[in-house]
Amino acid sequence: MIKFEKYKLVNGLRVIIHQDKSTSLACINILYDVGARDENPQQTGFAHLFEHLMFGGSVNVPNYDEPLQRVGGENNAFTTNDITNYYLTLPAENLETGFWLESDRMLSLAFSEKSLEVQRNVVIEEFKQRYLNQPYGDVWLLLRPLAYKVHPYKWDTIGKEISHIENAKIEDVKNFFKRFYTPDNAIMVVAGNVEFEEVKKFTEKWFAKIPTGNIAKRNLPKEPVQTESRSLTVERDVPLDAIYKVYHMCSRFDKEYYAVDLLSDILSQGNSSRLHNELIKDKKLFSEIHAYVMGDFDKGLFVVSGKLTKGVSMQQADDAIIAVLEKFKQELVSTDELTKVKNKSEATHLFGEVDVLNKATNLAVAELLGDADIVNRETEKYLAVKAEEIKVQANIIFKKENCSSLYYNAKK
Repeated sequence: MIKFEKYKLVNGLRVIIHQDKSTSLACINILYDVGARDENPQQTGFAHLFEHLMFGGSVNVPNYDEPLQRVGGENNAFTTNDITNYYLTLPAENLETGFWLESDRMLSLAFSEKSLEVQRNVVIEEFKQRYLNQPYGDVWLLLRPLAYKVHPYKWDTIGKEISHIENAKIEDVKNFFKRFYTPDNAIMVVAGNVEFEEVKKFTEKWFAKIPTGNIAKRNLPKEPVQTESRSLTVERDVPLDAIYKVYHMCSRFDKEYYAVDLLSDILSQGNSSRLHNELIKDKKLFSEIHAYVMGDFDKGLFVVSGKLTKGVSMQQADDAIIAVLEKFKQELVSTDELTKVKNKSEATHLFGEVDVLNKATNLAVAELLGDADIVNRETEKYLAVKAEEIKVQANIIFKKENCSSLYYNAKK
């Protein structure tokens, strides 16, 4: 059970405080409710560009990392299609330094041509290195527009193409910042060896005067139901053929999510999972195979991906995956199988409660999903899933016409 206090500043900033006396550290996690889905289709990659720009210095602090490192702190950030999350940890006695740094960049990020140029080059290099010049690196650049035709999940966080970042103007970047990086679009979690009153005092001192941004209500296009199977075949300079099959499923907000998540665990969690047993151990068709849910805030994707054993045909591999998935539509999963993945899910949840940074991030995401207390109710929701619910979801999701397949061939 994670205990916490929460309240809201007049400017809309949501604040959550979690005290953990078992550590000497404190953590500040600031989640901004902006991700790649909020970008202009002609200017993609901006949320991820900001992940870098936010470390480029503010008006008062030219180098964000330096004062943090001086007090023994470290920081990082990540961007998804739904959120951008910044976090830092530091010795608890230096907590105020974290407040100063985070509030300063929320209020007055420095927008210089030099900073933009530096970070633009970093992102372009990342695009080339991780997505274009790495084996299987472009998979999601191909899969997303195959699976999504209307919803902005059709591009990856890095962006649709390099030119969008190359052509980013300082005015465009400023406008994006003003629109989303405001207190009323953020959730701040302060966790660790902290005192409630001190945190409240620092929050008031450093954040209360930042003006609200009057965030517009999100109104994204809904993805229509997919009515025919789609496929794309490519050839790349990679060691092994690979196959990627994605199916549309419910969103992270939906009650069905827990059944679908457990279904993915039954399929591929550990060496006794169905895909591993049947397609790696028994039939030796794959060298590795995985199933997972994307966990998207809007309706997301159920993914099955694997690298084929040399000599196995794409057709053979495809048929074998479909055969495994079909069984879930016909039969109920066994009590033992379901109990095992529920136990693993519970253990993972408990293990996740050990790390203070993990707890802070989970509380922020849960609050964005509707209520920070979701973190304390998740395990119950997984434990309550019935075999019948998994079968229902398998029948909804694993339809031929709901699938987009990427056949990724190694150059001969």
